[in-house]
Order: sequence, then structure tokens, then C-alpha cells
Amino acid sequence: MDIQTTLPERRGRRRIELLDVARGVALVAMAVYHFTWDLEFFGYAEAGLAATGGWKVFARCIASSFLFLVGVSLILAHGETIRWRPFWTRWAMIVASAALITAVTWYATPATFIFFGILHQIALASLLGLLFLRLPAPLTLAAGAAVIALPFFFRAESFDQPWLWWTGLSPINPRSNDFVPLFPWFGAVLLGIAAGQVLVRTGWNERLARPAAPRVARPLLLAGRHSLAFYLIHQPVLIACLFLYAQVFPAPEVPQEARFTKACEASCLETRDNAFCPRYCGCMLQRLQTDGALEKLAAGDRSETFRSAVQDLAALCTGQTDDALTQGGQQ
Repeated sequence: MDIQTTLPERRGRRRIELLDVARGVALVAMAVYHFTWDLEFFGYAEAGLAATGGWKVFARCIASSFLFLVGVSLILAHGETIRWRPFWTRWAMIVASAALITAVTWYATPATFIFFGILHQIALASLLGLLFLRLPAPLTLAAGAAVIALPFFFRAESFDQPWLWWTGLSPINPRSNDFVPLFPWFGAVLLGIAAGQVLVRTGWNERLARPAAPRVARPLLLAGRHSLAFYLIHQPVLIACLFLYAQVFPAPEVPQEARFTKACEASCLETRDNAFCPRYCGCMLQRLQTDGALEKLAAGDRSETFRSAVQDLAALCTGQTDDALTQGGQQ
């Protein structure tokens, strides 16, 4: 997944092995998170576990670290002069891999397929990042902070269109197993570019290239140097292993209602409290069952009509729950 991390060999620059090791650490962390997601997918972990609480923070830290390293690598590889041939070769590999991920997940999990995940973000960010290679580091840093901050202050209904979801400015994020939109995630790449600019201008890139990675870190070094291959291979391997395990030791069956309630409450508790969430999720479950929409939700109905109906139910249940808590009575 990395962009080339060295300047042209004719300039005598060595590859910074510490960056490869850092990328390898991020890959291992990603595999740990994905294994947790797989356990949830196969029913061995509670619904919503990987998308809430500490696991959610863990996932965001992993994505941020990858994108930050993309920015650092971009400036180290192309900061003095853009080497177009290796750039386009690497970029084509990333785009092809992103398209493969989209195609496979569309077939395997059409309700939550990956249409703009980490690889899609890296492909777009690699192109946009070229615009910042010659800018002063403080300006790049300020732009990165602005990109990260924007979706926390501005979202608009006009961006709630499938062809604009990739921007990250829709009021409600679409369902996807890996959604890494332009805002705020391109900001992490810009922060990496700014850090790379500082490294180059202070000469620290030369100092960091001198020490070789310790022998104990060699597996991480190898993974970091072949990060795209690791990314593409590790999840199919994990899923295959869990699939085989499930054939011998299947996970206990959990009713659809119970899975919805657990996932709803886990997500709700990210923003509300224990007094609100059980009531709210109970209201949502009852309304969805009454309207016959629970099966559509589980199947991942992506139609505009259904999404609008669910949003209306959420607004209704939010109002009823707040009223019930304010009055101290029952729904």
C-alpha cells in the first residue's frame, strides 16, 4: 500500500527501513482489527463490537497511521522531482487493487460493499498530494488541519447522493465495511507530507536512513516493503481459516432481533447514555418490525426511499425517547 519511500537511486539515497518497520507494525495492527471484525461477522463476537468503543478508536488510529505514512513516503519519493513513471506504475497497482476489493465485496457482501475504502483513499490522496509537494510545511500542515476539521463543522444534504458519498460530507455515512472518505482522511496524508517536508529540510531523512532495522524487526520490515500484497492477502486467509473453523465449531445462532438490539445499543452509546439507548433501540425495533422493515435493514436495502424511511423512524424514536425521559414516564 505504500508509495515509493526513496528518492531516485542515482542520487544515492538509501531506503529508510524504520518507515518500513512502522508500516509493518500498522499492518499487524490492521490484521488484529480485521480478525476481530471477522469474529463478529461469523457470529463469535457481539454485533457492533468492531465498530464501537475502543475498537473503533483502534481502527481509526490504524487508518490514520497508514495515510500519514503515505504522505511521508510521497514527499521522500518525489519531493525533489516527481518521477512520473514509478509514480504511475504504483498508482495503477493501487487503483487496480481498489477495484478488485470493490468487486469482491460487492459479490460477498453487497449490502455493505467497499466502494471507497483505504485503497481508494490512497489512490486519490496520492494524486492530490502532488499539489502540496512544493508548498511550505506550515501551509501543508494548516491545509491538513482544515481537511480534518471540515466534516465536523460542515455537512450538507446536497452531498447525500451516492456519487458524492466519497467526499465524506453527507450528514449520514453510507453503510460500508470500510469507508475512508476524502474528508477528513486526506488530512492525515497532508500531515504526513508536512512531516516529510520537515524531515527533508532538516536533513533528518538522511539520519533516519543510516540505521538498519534490528534483526528482530525483519518480519515487520518485509511486511512493510510488500504492504499492498499483505493487505490483499491477509483478509482472505483469515476468513478462510474462520470459515473452516465454523464448519467444525459453528457459532451459536442469535435471533435477528437480538443482533439488531446489540448493534443498535453499541452504536447509540457512542453519543448517548444508558438511560436513552435501551429505550431508543426498543422503539426502533418495534417500529421496524411493525413496518416489516427489519428484514430489509438486515439485507442492506440501499434505496433512497428506505433510507429516508429509516431516518424518519430514527427521528421519531429519538423524540419519543427524549420526551419519555423528560417526563419520567414510559413510552
